[in-house]
Amino acid sequence: MTRRAWLWGVFLVVHVLVAVAGFVMPNQPMGDTYLVYEPWALQAVGGQGIPGVTQPWIYPAVALVPLVVALGLAGPLGYEIAWAVLVTAIDALVFALLVARGRSRARVRAAWYWLAFVLALGPVGIYRLDAITAPLAVAACLWLIGRPVVASVLLTAATWIKVWPAALLAAAFLAMRRRWTLAVTAVATSAVIVGVATLAGGWTHVFGFVSEQTSRGLQIEAPVSSFYLWQAVAGVEGSFVYYDRDVLTYQVAGPSVDVVIAVMTPLLGIVMAAVLVLGAVKAARGASFVRLFPPLALSLVLTLIVVNKVGSPQYLTWLIAPLVFALVIDRSRWRTFAGWALATALLTQVVYPLSYLEVLMVDSFAVAVLTLRNGMLVALLVWAVVRVVAVPTRPGAGIRLSSKRSPSHRRSS
Repeated sequence: MTRRAWLWGVFLVVHVLVAVAGFVMPNQPMGDTYLVYEPWALQAVGGQGIPGVTQPWIYPAVALVPLVVALGLAGPLGYEIAWAVLVTAIDALVFALLVARGRSRARVRAAWYWLAFVLALGPVGIYRLDAITAPLAVAACLWLIGRPVVASVLLTAATWIKVWPAALLAAAFLAMRRRWTLAVTAVATSAVIVGVATLAGGWTHVFGFVSEQTSRGLQIEAPVSSFYLWQAVAGVEGSFVYYDRDVLTYQVAGPSVDVVIAVMTPLLGIVMAAVLVLGAVKAARGASFVRLFPPLALSLVLTLIVVNKVGSPQYLTWLIAPLVFALVIDRSRWRTFAGWALATALLTQVVYPLSYLEVLMVDSFAVAVLTLRNGMLVALLVWAVVRVVAVPTRPGAGIRLSSKRSPSHRRSS
């Protein structure tokens, strides 16, 4: 049996196991598919309003596309199975791009890592919208150098499903020499999406997802929420977990929580801006794409996870694309980081779905596991930023604003 055949065999086994786990594990990790996604899709095709277009929605408008596609695939199988099939099909297409003919050891090892990450994170990594954006981001990262236009279209489209791929687009813009190709393509793609949404019913709510997200409270899995969870464990008056029916998630309450909620979004913007400035300085000093892009992309993605008041467990899928790319271009430099990220994904599955009920009941051991997971995410963020600081530069080099490349820069674009 060839190495490529083994890979594809394990690919199928992993996806089947994780898909089935969504039905047998506690706390219904596949629940969002039929409790949330299917009703939204039925509402859109039934003429009762288009989420994100004719009415407010927490997601960008293109997020409705995979929801409706899964509805078309459902038939007698049920929506949740159709969703798992759709995610597996998209993963398979991008997996084939990554593995190719199986001749590159770096790509094969990165493929093994991707499968290990899917298995470690468990069903929440499949039964959420993030499972659609993750493989699109992997494909985009692999195409950044050779096909920047295609990469930009994919990242922009993925951003209009879940916002996080914008971090990869920003990192690529700073690290690449053909940055304006990326920017113009992203603007054009966004214009097409907004135009289609306008034709479908209007543009009034197309950007409504921004305000919908910023108005949310502190979700229990977010790193910042650990403080309030431990107060609830200690029995501090006014500290507890509650269910927010507007955004359909569990959040925390406690002393001065409204102040923290108000601060988190500006703080996220400040930290993101600081990382972007650091990346811009490195790019201006001549840092190569292959050295700058992986740590910068990881720093931005981890900032979106760590300095976030939501912190859903499926956010860990955001790490797959930059880590797969990093392992393809320089496995020795990134394997330790990737190993810690894998352990963090496994701890995330322990938290959700395996011990989620205990977390809701503020059991001290379950909260300790969640706190450990959050601490590891913070450590990964610091590690990634340190990697950006350590990226070598060429003294005297200046940032190029032209899309033209000199011969000495062709390999790093």
